[in-house]
Amino acid sequence: MKKLALILFLLTAFVISKGQNTPFYKDIQYFKKQDSIDFPPKKAILFIGSSTFTKWKDVNTYFPGHTIINRGFGGSSLPDVIRYVEDIVYPYHPRQVVIYCGENDFTGGASAEAVVERVGQLLKLIRKKYPRIQVTYISIKPSPSREKYWTLMREANARIAMMISKMKRTSYINTYDAMFNADGNIRSDIFLSDNLHMNAKGYAIWAKIMQPYLINR
Repeated sequence: MKKLALILFLLTAFVISKGQNTPFYKDIQYFKKQDSIDFPPKKAILFIGSSTFTKWKDVNTYFPGHTIINRGFGGSSLPDVIRYVEDIVYPYHPRQVVIYCGENDFTGGASAEAVVERVGQLLKLIRKKYPRIQVTYISIKPSPSREKYWTLMREANARIAMMISKMKRTSYINTYDAMFNADGNIRSDIFLSDNLHMNAKGYAIWAKIMQPYLINR
């Protein structure tokens, strides 16, 4: 009996240790801790993805009348969001899921085709749990610090938009074009000094474009 208890203890310790070494494990545990203190209401709009959402700390002020649950975690790519979909999507019973992710995939060496396939996989996983809710994907943004990936980003955006156009209850939001001036140059005034993340002016541009796509109660 003692031997069995020891084996179970060691197995449990191994599983916990392995989980802690998984990328973004601490971020997910933080979300779970938040939920244990004050679980978000059902039928909210759920934001998932990478640091563009993580850093949108005051997102609810941009969309009065909507309840936003923000579960973006910084540095994540699509495989990370896919890995944790049961933790960051399934528990919340949202009326809509809004996704911003894919930009970091290119810095990891992914092709446009791979990004499109990953988006498709994520959409399927969300549909597995919630077949009838609205799911919305926001175009990959042209961060100045990642200009060398813009061609791949445009290709991925176009292919994702085409894929989504054939899906029910799924929409694509093009914020990419609005981030350029009329002369075709990127708007430098909408980014922080890192030329990667947006400032309040950038988020205001996004919010205006996104507003018509958000589902009311």
